[in-house]
Amino acid sequence: MSSKYPVLPPNKIIKILAKFGFEKVSQKGSHVKYKNRQTNTVYIIPMHQEIAKGTLKSILEQANVELDEFLKFL
Repeated sequence: MSSKYPVLPPNKIIKILAKFGFEKVSQKGSHVKYKNRQTNTVYIIPMHQEIAKGTLKSILEQANVELDEFLKFL
């Protein structure tokens, strides 16, 4: 269920996921690809004004980051 997921600007999400070891590897238009060099896990984030709850859920699933762990950094 996506109701626990906050609506956040992309820069806030990027800043938090950087704490999990993700770095920018490429950009195509308004979508930026980030990769964790230790686990080779990748996620793509749209650089929109706000990231919707369902999109954040998808990003965290791609990044293999638990919501509870992510929320600790808010």
